[in-house]
Amino acid sequence: METDIKQDLLSRVEQALENIRPYLLTDGGDVKLIEIDDDHIVQVELLGACGSCPMSPMTMKAGIEEAVKRVAPEIKGINAINVE
Repeated sequence: METDIKQDLLSRVEQALENIRPYLLTDGGDVKLIEIDDDHIVQVELLGACGSCPMSPMTMKAGIEEAVKRVAPEIKGINAINVE
């Protein structure tokens, strides 16, 4: 990806995570952006309670993925590196 395009994408994804972060923090969790690869797959790490919560897959799909794709529709998927 070109540097400016990648930086814009990173910025939009970070903003989406900032928007959902207060909901995660309420439950003792958080999320950290690890990278966006050249195939437009976002890698995140779920932190705190989110890393071990049985609802993490639902949080990923309905919360984090929805928020990210709303601001960055070119994102093809989101994976949490520490969730099965």
